[in-house]
Amino acid sequence: MAQAATQAAETAQATIGDSEFDRDTAVTLREEGVYDAELSAGWTIIRAVNGGYLLAVLGRALGETLPHPDPLSASAHYLTASVPGPAVIRTQVVRTGRTLSTGEASLFQYAEDGTEVERIRVLATYCELDALSDDVRTTAEVPAIPPREHCLGPSDGPAPIPGSSAITERLDIKLDPATVGWAVGQPSGRGEMRGWFGLADGRDADPLSLLLTVDALPPTSFELGLKGWTPTIELTTHIRCRPAPGPLRVSITTRNLAGGFLEEDADVWDSADRLVAQSRQLARAPRG
Repeated sequence: MAQAATQAAETAQATIGDSEFDRDTAVTLREEGVYDAELSAGWTIIRAVNGGYLLAVLGRALGETLPHPDPLSASAHYLTASVPGPAVIRTQVVRTGRTLSTGEASLFQYAEDGTEVERIRVLATYCELDALSDDVRTTAEVPAIPPREHCLGPSDGPAPIPGSSAITERLDIKLDPATVGWAVGQPSGRGEMRGWFGLADGRDADPLSLLLTVDALPPTSFELGLKGWTPTIELTTHIRCRPAPGPLRVSITTRNLAGGFLEEDADVWDSADRLVAQSRQLARAPRG
């Protein structure tokens, strides 16, 4: 009986609302418009907290502030690098309507002298995704990614992933072999990254976790032959519909690196072959 219970626990899948992601993005209301949060070291890349995780933390605070439950569009500006530890989020309702509401949120941490430092500022519009029209007209195509069993994870390569860190233990990523030349010193130069995505504890995706998904794959700069941290300057994400249960497919492309900055355009597809999220971010190219 004990052995069976242990096996059941090991194979149990985390659920939405009861997972590491939910615990690590939790916010606590201090007073109206002010929330306390604890940024987890489990979502760091190199030494900084991942930008998608940060957006999800602020997204949760805005979801508790605004009358509509689901993020539709969120635009974030990353002002200074966030670090694990305490944070304060201040939210403000900008406008509310029958079908949409808009709010602003800023996350602050404390400097060594005790002063507050703003890390990230977000302007977002929320809605009820399940109430949106089901009329879809698109020329977007599901990315051609090999089956999961033919893709590669962090432990499959002969060399460690540059900059790999705690966040890789919380993600279940399998990359298209055509986009992992950088891992063996042979980048393609095409600025593409594609793969299967999920959370390591098996939690299914929801609109909030999609804010993480768009910024969770290795940066396309690796396939451009550049190594090192690629910090996000600005990230705009559109959530198009509630994702179906099951693994996601993510495709990210960069067309232009100039002036020391590059863009990353991401499309996220669910198990029902629907485009559930899109994003564009401006990032600083690694400085070598």
